[in-house]
Amino acid sequence: MEQIKEQYDVIIVGTGAAGLFAALQFPKDKSILMITKDTVENSDSYLAQGGICMLKSQDDFESYYEDTMRAGRYENCPDSVRIMIQMSPEIIEELIKFGVEFERDANGNLLFTREGAHSTFRILYHKDVTGKEITSRLIDRIYERENIHVFEYTTMLDWLIEEKKENNRYEKCCNGIVLRCQDHTVKAVKSHVTMLATGGMGGLFQHSTNFRHITGDSLGIALEHGITLQDINYIQIHPTTLYSTKEGRSFLISESVRGEGAILLNPKNRRFVDELLPRDVVTTAIREEMEKFEMPYVYLSLKHMPKQEILHRFPNIYKHCLEEGYDLSKEPIPITPAQHYFMGGLKTDTYAQTCCENLYAVGETGCNGVHGANRLASNSLLESLVFAKRAVQKIMGEWKENDKSIKFNIDISHYQDDKALWKKYKQLIMNEIKRKDEDFYVKWCNDEN
Repeated sequence: MEQIKEQYDVIIVGTGAAGLFAALQFPKDKSILMITKDTVENSDSYLAQGGICMLKSQDDFESYYEDTMRAGRYENCPDSVRIMIQMSPEIIEELIKFGVEFERDANGNLLFTREGAHSTFRILYHKDVTGKEITSRLIDRIYERENIHVFEYTTMLDWLIEEKKENNRYEKCCNGIVLRCQDHTVKAVKSHVTMLATGGMGGLFQHSTNFRHITGDSLGIALEHGITLQDINYIQIHPTTLYSTKEGRSFLISESVRGEGAILLNPKNRRFVDELLPRDVVTTAIREEMEKFEMPYVYLSLKHMPKQEILHRFPNIYKHCLEEGYDLSKEPIPITPAQHYFMGGLKTDTYAQTCCENLYAVGETGCNGVHGANRLASNSLLESLVFAKRAVQKIMGEWKENDKSIKFNIDISHYQDDKALWKKYKQLIMNEIKRKDEDFYVKWCNDEN
């Protein structure tokens, strides 16, 4: 069995879309270590149902830009938004070359759908499992590369941070990570570049669409080392997850269901909100209705859509609801809001570079400001891929082959008590959320401590 070596050119933490796509951008002569806390498939990218946005033509640029800015309450970074939109066609082209299949019409033309807060149809999709289609194809390509070494059930515990004095200032530099292997041994692994693609923080919440092992590890470690974060309180609560009393992650009812005409109903069977408003607006309306009727859920109805169309467009959602006892074609289903997506993260530039040398953060882990205060639906997969590619472009453009051996000493005995470590990281994260936005903390986080 292959063992983790003491040093690699690149370490990528996380096997979601951002981490996988980044790994495939590196030249084949770079040794790459990829680790994940669970199986390689169990990332939130794999769960994404709705789709991935694409600029269909330059005629749609201003509309797409405005939709993204409006959803983000105009707190977005304009440069990041422009870069993401302009790069979308080449990203989609690259995905197709990797084997990703999107829905097409009889003539082979790409089909587009629409979701909440979009002014037009610009979202590519694969049934209702777009994330699975993209991520699984990228995983296939990863295993074809001999230079990429993937280790499952391997957990990042810390970073190897060095402080260097340059120009009379102390600068931080990341020389690798501390990790716990599948056999529970702890070791320090050095690298020239460390890329964080660890996802969001859903595992810290009782109700979340995220996998339970995605617990904001990079955020806690960043707070411990004084690495700059941005917008840690910008946490998206998805308006529609299937209500259940079972433990585990909440099942997402995709934004695209409402994009295809599903309506929200209160217990009196009355519609109470425009379902295509931005997610935060719809979530607030649902919460108010739940409080008004003292109910833990409201209803979502897709009864206007013929059953065969539902089975074609939303087969996975239909099947899951049926397993829970609800026929989406015949009756409204109970839904409730749950934590879904994290717009904040380690503060980065438009190349995913953090304030720490050799440390990059992509996907949900990094924050370049593209989403602002509230992500526009189906921008997440696109954003992950665009800035993962830009990160590698910058890394390779500045790569230096000299000094291949990294020297770093660390006492790994500090990492034997996992429970104490994760408790500390969680408390750091929750305290920072509370410091930034106490109202949000009280409403959504207070029960998590």
